[in-house]
Amino acid sequence: MSSSRSDAPLTIGIDLGTQSVRVVLVQEDGTVTSSGSAPLSSKRYDEVRHEQDPETWWVAVAQATREAGRDLGDTEVAGLAICSTSGTILLTDDHGRPLTPAIMYDDGRASEEARIAQEAGEEVWDSLGYRISGSYALPRLLWFLKNGFGEGASRMMHQADFVASRLAGEPVATDWSHALKTGYDLVNDRWPEKVMERLEIPVEMLPSAVRPGTQIGEVGRSAAEHTGIPVGAPIRAGMTDSCAAQIAAGALEEGRWNSVLGTTLALKGVTRELLRDPSGSVYCHRHPDQGWLPGGASSTGAGIISDMFPDRDLEELNEKAERRGPSTAVIYPLASKGERFPFANPDARSFWIGEPKDEADRFRAVLEGVAFVERLCFAYLESLGASVSGPVSATGGGAKSRLWSQIRADVLGVPVTVPRSAEGSVGMAILACAGDGSVAEAATKMSQTRREFEPGDRNGKLVENFERLMSAFVERDYISEELARRARMDP
Repeated sequence: MSSSRSDAPLTIGIDLGTQSVRVVLVQEDGTVTSSGSAPLSSKRYDEVRHEQDPETWWVAVAQATREAGRDLGDTEVAGLAICSTSGTILLTDDHGRPLTPAIMYDDGRASEEARIAQEAGEEVWDSLGYRISGSYALPRLLWFLKNGFGEGASRMMHQADFVASRLAGEPVATDWSHALKTGYDLVNDRWPEKVMERLEIPVEMLPSAVRPGTQIGEVGRSAAEHTGIPVGAPIRAGMTDSCAAQIAAGALEEGRWNSVLGTTLALKGVTRELLRDPSGSVYCHRHPDQGWLPGGASSTGAGIISDMFPDRDLEELNEKAERRGPSTAVIYPLASKGERFPFANPDARSFWIGEPKDEADRFRAVLEGVAFVERLCFAYLESLGASVSGPVSATGGGAKSRLWSQIRADVLGVPVTVPRSAEGSVGMAILACAGDGSVAEAATKMSQTRREFEPGDRNGKLVENFERLMSAFVERDYISEELARRARMDP
């Protein structure tokens, strides 16, 4: 736990992850006053099924909030908000007691139900610009009901809904961010009742959905005793974990993007109009203020580094790669089979063009390869009508590398900024502070830049490497020649 006492009103952000719960107390200027965390455990029955016990979330929330609030004293809590993994759901009774385990966001048992749900609501999903996949909550709800778990159940809850309901002492509304993958119609702001009827899903089982930041309850006495959060603290509707990170990064204005370089590469930005992607690679959350939050996730990312360079000193490799300059070889850095964005191809595989001279050259090629795919992602987003003028907020583990951030700035041709924090819990504290007001304004005020990388003069070899990769993509029919031209880097 970190701690910095303050008597000013605080907001609380709660991030329900896969492996842990993270809680922060944040001041009005964005300073994290204190933090706490608690572990979570999962059950995997095979490679496909992934479940958690919802009651363990409640236990972990209490541990984390009490750790974070140890020095809270009589300080006022102006509100709290919760983010959680997108697509994680469970069924409960009228009082919010769980009747099923939670099916987690990466559980893959509902692939057939995804096909059924897609066909049942194809017109609605087309209007929203996405396709229902097995990672969505709607097929999981359908799987629950088809397999006899609906008896006695009166409510479907997302992960964040369950904890918010426990804090309030009664079931509460969900937010339209968590509701997206359950089939909520973001354009018309309602559940598509005819689609649910075709799927034989009782509409009354679905919670009402509200704008993120809306007050949905207050912390009750029992919950206050359990968590240490003061009685009466306002509970505000949250968002999914990726949206929470985008808020923390301050990337909530048109043209700005949050690029999360973790195991994989995920981009999230802002557009005035809903982006509709024929390939289904890009889908849009609704902006809490106005407009949309489009995003997509590539299968490239930093994950391949641990596979290719196990137990290596990455700082040393960074230093050697920086002295070396652009690589003599080019790699499409997929850690496993299949790509999702900027093109959808389940059979795509990693490949090399040329041979690196040594380990440092090989390492540099991986850094460049991810940056090249990132540029192609932005070119694809621009082809759909998005503004990609920048800057780009770089978050995730990959943002720790100064060399990688500079390569990305050079390749993208826009400033790359590393924010002070991109934790989902911090994003939720910012959302709670904004409340019914502008989330973008609150994020601008509360998030701060830690480092900034300006694009430099593009080395001819770097441009050449990018062109070699784009040509290889075209030859393999991964992308069109038109998209390759749009993505072209000028020296």
